[in-house]
Amino acid sequence: MGARVDLRARTRAARRTHRIAPETGAIPRTLESNRFATGVTWVQDELWHGTREDGASDLRRLDPVDGRVLVRLTLPEGVSITGLESDSGDVLYAGGGTSGKVRAVRRPRRSRR
Repeated sequence: MGARVDLRARTRAARRTHRIAPETGAIPRTLESNRFATGVTWVQDELWHGTREDGASDLRRLDPVDGRVLVRLTLPEGVSITGLESDSGDVLYAGGGTSGKVRAVRRPRRSRR
């Protein structure tokens, strides 16, 4: 089986994250957020995004089908996120805007059911 190809784009003003079909450019799904999304990344089969609003930032693992927040990691007051990437493992990298810092945040392990 081939590698998963799934592109996501965010629209900050509209608080939306779009799934984009790489073959056609069509948008088959849009996830709504109650905060500004500042970065989107896949880690294995998990969809994560960074958010920021009113001086507060967090990292969220979303259900990729309906957009429900499954995990929320609240960052310390004054920490701003302006991008999100991963090492395809246990670490999320969040850009720090004008601070020039990149923060490494350990991704919580999923509980086994």
